[in-house]
Amino acid sequence: MVGDIKVTFIKKKLKALELNPPRVLALGFAGLIILGAILLNLPIATKSGESIGFLDALFTSASSVCVTGLVVVNTGEFWSLFGQIVIICLIQMGGLGFMTMATLVALILGKKITLKERLIIKEQLNQETMSGLVRLTKYIILSTFAIEGIGAIFLSTRFIPKYGLVKGVWFSVFHAISAFCNAGFDITGNSMIPFVGDMVVNLTICTLIIIGGLGFSVYIDISRNKRFNRFYLHTKLVLLITLILIVVSTILVYLIEWDNPGTLYNLSIKDRTLASFFQAVVPRTAGFNSVDMMKLKDTTVFIMIILMFIGGSPISTAGGIKTTTFGAIVLTTISVIKGDKDVVVFKKRISQEIINRSLAILSVGIFLVTVVSLILTISEDATFLDLIFETTSAFGTVGLTRGVTPNLSKFGRVLIILTMYSGRVGPLTMAFAFAKKQKSKLSNYRYSEGNLFVG
Repeated sequence: MVGDIKVTFIKKKLKALELNPPRVLALGFAGLIILGAILLNLPIATKSGESIGFLDALFTSASSVCVTGLVVVNTGEFWSLFGQIVIICLIQMGGLGFMTMATLVALILGKKITLKERLIIKEQLNQETMSGLVRLTKYIILSTFAIEGIGAIFLSTRFIPKYGLVKGVWFSVFHAISAFCNAGFDITGNSMIPFVGDMVVNLTICTLIIIGGLGFSVYIDISRNKRFNRFYLHTKLVLLITLILIVVSTILVYLIEWDNPGTLYNLSIKDRTLASFFQAVVPRTAGFNSVDMMKLKDTTVFIMIILMFIGGSPISTAGGIKTTTFGAIVLTTISVIKGDKDVVVFKKRISQEIINRSLAILSVGIFLVTVVSLILTISEDATFLDLIFETTSAFGTVGLTRGVTPNLSKFGRVLIILTMYSGRVGPLTMAFAFAKKQKSKLSNYRYSEGNLFVG
């Protein structure tokens, strides 16, 4: 009797788990991270033939799946070819989303995509309906491989002459995937610093990062409608905010760092401009760097923290609170200052639900970054600026660091792992995943309004 009750209880829990797409997504990413940690913990994964230890393997796996790029060891120098292959596979699966990869496997095996699987895909791709989900998934997979392939070809023109045919091809493929998935992992040993003045490498990496951070729905809209005035509001806002952030941050980095001997001062005007552009693009959200991060001025570091927190765009490989969230909040603020009743952009009104969701994402993001940074000030030996930079980099799944990552304590590494995981899955998705099921019945009464003074 007791056994039957336990079985019934377990079945109910499993059923609830299956019917909660956010929870499946959250647990799916967690499962992928653990699998990666097991593989990276194997002696065959390191060049020395000795296991790195489960915690560091877990950190590297989490950073890979969450397409972050924070590392406790030098990826190119420490990991064997097997380890590097595991890392790039985790990056690819993490960038596309584990359900997208699961759909790819199902399509290859000729299996049908069930209704439950479609619900999870719908949640992952942030779609309003389930119409055309499989077709959209196919498009995402094919376009991803095509873009990464083209990027690898361009990079090979520089890497093959420098590293030889086999190594050059591997470097090209690895960095193309890492850039498009906004991961920032490198196997050169010193990120893109050796290529600070190389136009092909810099522009290819930046283009892959920007395309990967725009979002798959933007590609579809552009390919279908061609002209800007025909694009959906989402596409227009993503393109506009992305352009503004890149242009403004490039100018700011150039003006702030141009006389800094540790970064831009000793470079030519062309190389200064290229390095400024590169460092304006990578905080959103791929952790490559072409100058020494430790020698940046504090002003530049603070600007990068803002860029990392904003991140890329929805339904993309990027992290952060997203460009559209940032845009919705800015537009709402402008509307309030102007005294407008509605928030309007491109002759379209933004709904109150979207504004509320944007404010919730911003609030949760600021709370998470602030709390983690404060806790790290207790457990770690580093300046507050470096720690909040590290935390924001983890939350925004960026991967830039000011030398903090390798020196983190065990507690600090666990905290950063959780921050990367929260940033990749999304704070609201995490909340929806593990919160109790909301009541579907609407209340038949409302409380009276109360007056509240703000500002």
